[in-house]
Amino acid sequence: MPRTGRPKAPLELRPDERAALERNVRRQRTSQHLALRSRIVLACAAGKDNKTVAADLRVTRPTVGKWRARFLRDRLDGLFDEPRPGAPRTIDDEKVEEVVVKTLETTPKGATHWSRAEMARHVGLSPSTIGRIWRAFGLKPHRCETFTLSKDPLLVEKVRDIVGLYLNPPDRAAVLCIDEKSQIQALDRTQPLLPMRPGQAERRTPDYMRHGTTTLFAALDVKTGEVVGRCFRRHRASEFKKFLVLVDEAVPADLQVHIVVDNYATHKTPLIQRWIVSHPRFHMHFTPTKGSWLNQVERWFGLLSARTIKRGSHRSTLELERAIREHIEASNEKPKPFVWTKTADQILASMRRFAQGTLDAHAD
Repeated sequence: MPRTGRPKAPLELRPDERAALERNVRRQRTSQHLALRSRIVLACAAGKDNKTVAADLRVTRPTVGKWRARFLRDRLDGLFDEPRPGAPRTIDDEKVEEVVVKTLETTPKGATHWSRAEMARHVGLSPSTIGRIWRAFGLKPHRCETFTLSKDPLLVEKVRDIVGLYLNPPDRAAVLCIDEKSQIQALDRTQPLLPMRPGQAERRTPDYMRHGTTTLFAALDVKTGEVVGRCFRRHRASEFKKFLVLVDEAVPADLQVHIVVDNYATHKTPLIQRWIVSHPRFHMHFTPTKGSWLNQVERWFGLLSARTIKRGSHRSTLELERAIREHIEASNEKPKPFVWTKTADQILASMRRFAQGTLDAHAD
């Protein structure tokens, strides 16, 4: 009598299990390992023996036996890889705490911040281990950011006023963010640019020749994202008045005009005040001192610098002004407004927490 091997437990599937296995086989995003295991189980459930299943799916008989047994034991959960324990820890919690505390509360001799190599030598660990600890706790000693807290006595009122314009603009009114980007330099590189090629970034010389400066006055419509801009060679109240006249012509006459500006002296001269009085539909809203981040046109200036000015090469102010005009025209072809999301209460609460954290960090 031929040998039949050990008897195998029958493999029967519930309707939900069969549906889940068939989905694993059909879905394109299922991992190949899980799809193969599902095919093995489905073939075994069809009554085929391990040898036949192995031949049909081009795997070994032990592989079929393994996943058949895993499914019988754990059902669908058995088809997933079990978590691997990995190597045991060699660094205890006290050592990790030492690295974190030293990073936060001390500095190395002759330096302002720790590097991975210095910290590794100091605590007796490898630089890669120090890097993993820093990543786990979100520590980046090599980075430093800047901040400025406004000391404006009317900070709260101004924040509520301007944010209210953004989130709940008045009816029959246009809200415009106006500012000047002054001293834009027309720079030309001393040698021709080397264009970008596959595998090589564009290259340019670090030195340059100056060909004059210009000042851009710009007004960003908060609702539509459209920009009104004009370049002037000087940056005085008279140029600002000329730009306001241009804005007055661009905005429909039946709309009130609310303009957000910073506290630059040019915006507060008697000449400008008289012009505002003579044009009663214009209403000025001043940002807090050191609060230019509330003026949305500053973000548009950042895009202008990144897309047109920074990497541009201009042999005259006329070329520079032409490039700026082209950027404004391209921006207005498909305008996209910036979406302001934070309320005044959220902003003020964040500033309060930041100020309190600053005080706590320097408390005795």
